[in-house]
Amino acid sequence: IMFPLTRNALNRFKIRSIQQIRSRQSHENHSRDFHDKYGNTVLASGTAFCVVAWVFIATQIGIKWNLSPVGRVTPKEWNDE
Repeated sequence: IMFPLTRNALNRFKIRSIQQIRSRQSHENHSRDFHDKYGNTVLASGTAFCVVAWVFIATQIGIKWNLSPVGRVTPKEWNDE
């Protein structure tokens, strides 16, 4: 049970649920725009471009990965002065 003040406030804002909005949008006749026609193609081609660019960068430009000093650094002798 809602308080009358809260109920009146919510009714005044006319909040619509997502289902009501989607049902209203599905009944509208809208022409296909650029995003409807080419959106998935642009998204897929952009993703492919980024993957190819990162693979090229990671494998071809000569970066030395995992520069761990383990096994290459030897400790100096301790100086007891």
